[in-house]
Amino acid sequence: MDHAATTATRVEVAEAMVPYMTGHFGNPSSLYDLAKDSREAVDAARVQVAAAIGAAPKEIYFTSGGTESDNWALKGVAFAKRSKGNHIITTAVEHHAISHTCAWLEKQGFSVTYLPVDRYGMVDPEAVEAAITPETILISVMMANNEIGTIMPIAEIGTVARKHGVLFHTDAVQAAGHIPIDVQEMNIDLLSLSGHKFHGPKGTGALYVGPGVRLDPLMHGGAQERGRRAGTENVPGIVGMGMALSLAVAEMVENAERVTALRDRLAAGLLAIPETYLNGHPQKRLPNNVNVVFAYIEGESILLLLNRKGIAASTGSACSSASLEASHVLMACGLPHDVVHGSLRLTLGEETTEADVDYVVAAVAGVVQRLRDMSPLTPTELRSK
Repeated sequence: MDHAATTATRVEVAEAMVPYMTGHFGNPSSLYDLAKDSREAVDAARVQVAAAIGAAPKEIYFTSGGTESDNWALKGVAFAKRSKGNHIITTAVEHHAISHTCAWLEKQGFSVTYLPVDRYGMVDPEAVEAAITPETILISVMMANNEIGTIMPIAEIGTVARKHGVLFHTDAVQAAGHIPIDVQEMNIDLLSLSGHKFHGPKGTGALYVGPGVRLDPLMHGGAQERGRRAGTENVPGIVGMGMALSLAVAEMVENAERVTALRDRLAAGLLAIPETYLNGHPQKRLPNNVNVVFAYIEGESILLLLNRKGIAASTGSACSSASLEASHVLMACGLPHDVVHGSLRLTLGEETTEADVDYVVAAVAGVVQRLRDMSPLTPTELRSK
């Protein structure tokens, strides 16, 4: 129940990767036949990734993951266009790969506007347009939120950016392979991907860089990735990522329909628990995301007790279970600090079944009741009789 954190690599994907770890192990930058095999495999994966988002293969650059892609997009544009302006626009609910990068850029002399969101975690395209100044060089808004699943109005924001001649980047790590993406129709200039979010291998990612976009390198060294991203290519990972994304897009409609039905079944079961509330947009959300908050209890305790029942989940009160910081996403949506700590994120996968959902609903209901019985904040009417 934590597929937003990571997914299992598909068996056929793993099998496709193995030859490039053994027999076809050549360095793509070399000139002999062994290297040619690797180079052709990387080129084929580039075609697969490009087709999945409506891009041209030459616009795809492979990276080590979504975090590197986000860093490269923001830092690369910032320093390439510094002579044109120093203002960046983003939102208050971005992944830390964006928000922490923006904070670092502020220390380098750049100005960043963090736009507020509504109670569903949605940013208003009109607010984006109003924030643009003559110094604005980049807008970065995530396609779908990793905590609450809200899908942003990316096409509308892209239209605003194109109208004002401002580059537009979107972190599509949670969206790719799960909802349709077309960089042309959405007026997207840069887009970040991460392979392990759609059943590809960990440590793989990509950055789409649209035509005419100037971008300083983040990695310096060799001339790999057409001189823009140094470092010997992770050929097995690239092969796996390309195949995984191609399969995810081919099966997207069927999987989304089935997983959405399970998501709604899960949400209905959880919301039947008294004083439980849904976070994120009720309709404009990822097919697999359910994020709820339970009054009077704390999310970390829920996770620990669910783990004992064999359920892997996440809490919106932290980026990871090692952190006790309140979720910046839920705080930005206007939830009180004490309520934010009672949140739970459950994200389903293609292999999730109705039986899984029903087991989780029953388990969560029992855990919530147990914790409420222990909490001094719980009203008498919510305690076990």
